[in-house]
Amino acid sequence: MGPVNPLALEEFTALNERHQFLEAQLDDVKNSRRELAKVIRAIDAEIVELFSAAYTDVADNFTKLFSTLFPGGTGRLRLTDPDDMLNTGIEVEARPSGKNVRKLSLLSGGERSLTALAFLFAVFRSRPSPFYLLDEVEAALDDVNLHRFLDLIHEFREEAQLLVVSHQKRTMEAGDCLYGVTMQPGGSSKVISERIEARA
Repeated sequence: MGPVNPLALEEFTALNERHQFLEAQLDDVKNSRRELAKVIRAIDAEIVELFSAAYTDVADNFTKLFSTLFPGGTGRLRLTDPDDMLNTGIEVEARPSGKNVRKLSLLSGGERSLTALAFLFAVFRSRPSPFYLLDEVEAALDDVNLHRFLDLIHEFREEAQLLVVSHQKRTMEAGDCLYGVTMQPGGSSKVISERIEARA
Protein backbone atom coordinates (compact mmCIF):
# COMPACT_ATOMS: atom_id res chain seq x y z
CA MET A 1 0.00 0.00 0.00
CA GLY A 2 2.88 2.40 0.43
CA PRO A 3 3.73 5.02 2.99
CA VAL A 4 0.93 7.04 4.64
CA ASN A 5 1.13 10.83 4.48
CA PRO A 6 0.67 12.02 8.07
CA LEU A 7 -0.07 15.59 6.84
CA ALA A 8 -2.83 14.49 4.45
CA LEU A 9 -5.64 15.47 6.82
CA GLU A 10 -4.17 18.94 7.38
CA GLU A 11 -3.58 19.40 3.63
CA PHE A 12 -7.14 18.27 2.90
CA THR A 13 -8.53 20.71 5.46
CA ALA A 14 -6.46 23.58 4.01
CA LEU A 15 -7.45 22.72 0.43
CA ASN A 16 -11.10 22.34 1.43
CA GLU A 17 -11.06 25.79 3.07
CA ARG A 18 -9.39 27.23 -0.04
CA HIS A 19 -12.05 25.56 -2.23
CA GLN A 20 -14.89 26.99 -0.12
CA PHE A 21 -13.27 30.44 -0.18
CA LEU A 22 -12.94 30.34 -3.98
CA GLU A 23 -16.55 29.14 -4.36
CA ALA A 24 -17.74 32.06 -2.22
CA GLN A 25 -15.62 34.43 -4.33
CA LEU A 26 -17.09 32.96 -7.52
CA ASP A 27 -20.64 33.41 -6.17
CA ASP A 28 -19.81 37.03 -5.29
CA VAL A 29 -18.47 37.64 -8.80
CA LYS A 30 -21.57 36.07 -10.39
CA ASN A 31 -23.89 38.17 -8.18
CA SER A 32 -21.89 41.31 -8.93
CA ARG A 33 -22.07 40.55 -12.64
CA ARG A 34 -25.87 40.13 -12.45
CA GLU A 35 -26.22 43.41 -10.53
CA LEU A 36 -23.92 45.18 -12.96
CA ALA A 37 -25.94 43.86 -15.91
CA LYS A 38 -29.11 45.29 -14.29
CA VAL A 39 -27.42 48.67 -13.81
CA ILE A 40 -26.18 48.66 -17.42
CA ARG A 41 -29.69 47.85 -18.71
CA ALA A 42 -31.15 50.69 -16.62
CA ILE A 43 -28.49 53.12 -17.86
CA ASP A 44 -29.01 52.01 -21.47
CA ALA A 45 -32.76 52.54 -21.13
CA GLU A 46 -32.18 56.03 -19.73
CA ILE A 47 -29.69 56.83 -22.52
CA VAL A 48 -32.22 55.75 -25.15
CA GLU A 49 -34.95 57.84 -23.52
CA LEU A 50 -32.81 60.98 -23.18
CA PHE A 51 -31.23 60.60 -26.62
CA SER A 52 -34.63 60.05 -28.27
CA ALA A 53 -36.08 63.16 -26.64
CA ALA A 54 -33.03 65.27 -27.51
CA TYR A 55 -32.92 63.93 -31.08
CA THR A 56 -36.60 64.72 -31.64
CA ASP A 57 -36.16 68.28 -30.35
CA VAL A 58 -32.97 68.92 -32.32
CA ALA A 59 -34.40 67.38 -35.52
CA ASP A 60 -37.53 69.58 -35.33
CA ASN A 61 -35.49 72.71 -34.66
CA PHE A 62 -33.00 71.82 -37.41
CA THR A 63 -35.78 71.52 -39.98
CA LYS A 64 -37.18 74.94 -38.99
CA LEU A 65 -33.79 76.68 -38.81
CA PHE A 66 -32.64 75.16 -42.10
CA SER A 67 -35.68 76.54 -43.92
CA THR A 68 -34.99 79.93 -42.29
CA LEU A 69 -31.35 79.96 -43.39
CA PHE A 70 -32.16 78.45 -46.81
CA PRO A 71 -35.54 79.94 -47.87
CA GLY A 72 -37.29 77.39 -50.07
CA GLY A 73 -34.85 74.66 -49.02
CA THR A 74 -35.44 71.61 -46.87
CA GLY A 75 -33.17 69.97 -44.36
CA ARG A 76 -33.66 67.15 -41.94
CA LEU A 77 -31.81 64.85 -39.59
CA ARG A 78 -32.12 61.11 -40.05
CA LEU A 79 -31.07 58.22 -37.80
CA THR A 80 -28.84 55.69 -39.55
CA ASP A 81 -30.24 52.79 -37.48
CA PRO A 82 -33.49 53.71 -35.70
CA ASP A 83 -33.86 50.13 -34.40
CA ASP A 84 -30.61 50.38 -32.41
CA MET A 85 -30.76 53.71 -30.61
CA LEU A 86 -27.60 52.98 -28.59
CA ASN A 87 -25.41 52.67 -31.67
CA THR A 88 -27.22 54.72 -34.29
CA GLY A 89 -25.61 57.60 -36.08
CA ILE A 90 -27.20 60.79 -37.34
CA GLU A 91 -27.11 61.86 -40.97
CA VAL A 92 -27.82 65.38 -42.15
CA GLU A 93 -29.84 65.75 -45.33
CA ALA A 94 -29.68 69.20 -46.89
CA ARG A 95 -31.45 70.51 -49.98
CA PRO A 96 -30.93 74.22 -50.55
CA SER A 97 -33.53 75.85 -52.77
CA GLY A 98 -33.12 74.89 -56.41
CA LYS A 99 -30.81 71.96 -55.68
CA ASN A 100 -31.54 68.27 -55.44
CA VAL A 101 -28.46 67.61 -53.35
CA ARG A 102 -28.65 65.60 -50.15
CA LYS A 103 -25.02 64.87 -49.35
CA LEU A 104 -23.13 67.58 -47.50
CA SER A 105 -19.97 66.85 -49.46
CA LEU A 106 -21.67 68.12 -52.64
CA LEU A 107 -22.57 71.51 -51.15
CA SER A 108 -20.41 74.60 -51.42
CA GLY A 109 -18.28 75.65 -48.45
CA GLY A 110 -20.74 78.39 -47.50
CA GLU A 111 -23.72 76.04 -47.76
CA ARG A 112 -21.94 73.46 -45.59
CA SER A 113 -21.12 76.16 -43.04
CA LEU A 114 -24.72 77.38 -42.97
CA THR A 115 -25.98 73.79 -42.62
CA ALA A 116 -23.59 73.23 -39.71
CA LEU A 117 -24.83 76.47 -38.13
CA ALA A 118 -28.43 75.31 -38.53
CA PHE A 119 -27.50 72.13 -36.65
CA LEU A 120 -25.54 74.00 -33.99
CA PHE A 121 -28.34 76.50 -33.35
CA ALA A 122 -30.89 73.64 -33.35
CA VAL A 123 -28.93 72.13 -30.46
CA PHE A 124 -28.79 75.56 -28.78
CA ARG A 125 -32.54 75.97 -29.09
CA SER A 126 -33.27 72.42 -27.90
CA ARG A 127 -30.98 72.54 -24.88
CA PRO A 128 -30.57 76.25 -24.08
CA SER A 129 -27.56 77.69 -22.32
CA PRO A 130 -27.10 81.25 -21.04
CA PHE A 131 -23.84 81.69 -22.99
CA TYR A 132 -22.46 80.60 -26.38
CA LEU A 133 -19.02 81.02 -27.93
CA LEU A 134 -18.69 80.99 -31.72
CA ASP A 135 -15.23 81.22 -33.29
CA GLU A 136 -15.17 82.52 -36.89
CA VAL A 137 -18.15 80.37 -37.84
CA GLU A 138 -19.17 82.78 -40.61
CA ALA A 139 -15.78 82.95 -42.37
CA ALA A 140 -16.94 80.95 -45.43
CA LEU A 141 -20.27 82.77 -45.87
CA ASP A 142 -21.02 85.10 -48.76
CA ASP A 143 -22.95 88.37 -48.19
CA VAL A 144 -26.42 86.84 -48.57
CA ASN A 145 -25.69 83.95 -46.21
CA LEU A 146 -23.87 86.25 -43.78
CA HIS A 147 -27.03 88.36 -43.60
CA ARG A 148 -29.08 85.24 -42.77
CA PHE A 149 -26.55 84.22 -40.12
CA LEU A 150 -26.68 87.69 -38.53
CA ASP A 151 -30.49 87.54 -38.46
CA LEU A 152 -30.13 84.28 -36.53
CA ILE A 153 -27.64 85.90 -34.15
CA HIS A 154 -30.10 88.76 -33.52
CA GLU A 155 -32.83 86.23 -32.76
CA PHE A 156 -30.68 84.25 -30.30
CA ARG A 157 -29.25 87.29 -28.54
CA GLU A 158 -32.67 87.77 -26.92
CA GLU A 159 -32.30 84.40 -25.18
CA ALA A 160 -28.58 84.21 -24.37
CA GLN A 161 -25.24 85.97 -24.47
CA LEU A 162 -23.20 85.31 -27.58
CA LEU A 163 -19.46 85.78 -27.81
CA VAL A 164 -18.55 85.76 -31.50
CA VAL A 165 -14.93 85.78 -32.64
CA SER A 166 -14.87 87.29 -36.12
CA HIS A 167 -12.86 89.19 -38.72
CA GLN A 168 -16.02 90.20 -40.64
CA LYS A 169 -16.90 93.87 -40.33
CA ARG A 170 -20.65 93.22 -40.68
CA THR A 171 -20.53 90.68 -37.86
CA MET A 172 -18.71 93.18 -35.66
CA GLU A 173 -21.35 95.82 -36.44
CA ALA A 174 -24.01 93.46 -35.08
CA GLY A 175 -22.35 93.31 -31.65
CA ASP A 176 -23.11 95.27 -28.49
CA CYS A 177 -19.50 95.38 -27.40
CA LEU A 178 -16.28 94.82 -29.33
CA TYR A 179 -12.99 93.52 -28.01
CA GLY A 180 -9.90 93.66 -30.17
CA VAL A 181 -6.48 92.19 -29.53
CA THR A 182 -3.45 93.80 -31.16
CA MET A 183 0.22 92.93 -31.05
CA GLN A 184 2.42 95.63 -29.54
CA PRO A 185 6.06 96.17 -30.47
CA GLY A 186 8.06 93.70 -28.43
CA GLY A 187 5.48 90.92 -28.83
CA SER A 188 3.03 91.82 -26.05
CA SER A 189 -0.72 91.81 -26.70
CA LYS A 190 -3.04 94.73 -26.02
CA VAL A 191 -6.79 94.39 -25.55
CA ILE A 192 -9.04 97.20 -26.78
CA SER A 193 -12.74 97.33 -25.92
CA GLU A 194 -15.52 99.48 -27.31
CA ARG A 195 -19.22 99.49 -26.43
CA ILE A 196 -21.49 100.02 -29.44
CA GLU A 197 -24.22 102.63 -28.99
CA ALA A 198 -27.76 101.29 -28.72
CA ARG A 199 -29.47 100.96 -32.09
CA ALA A 200 -32.53 103.05 -32.80
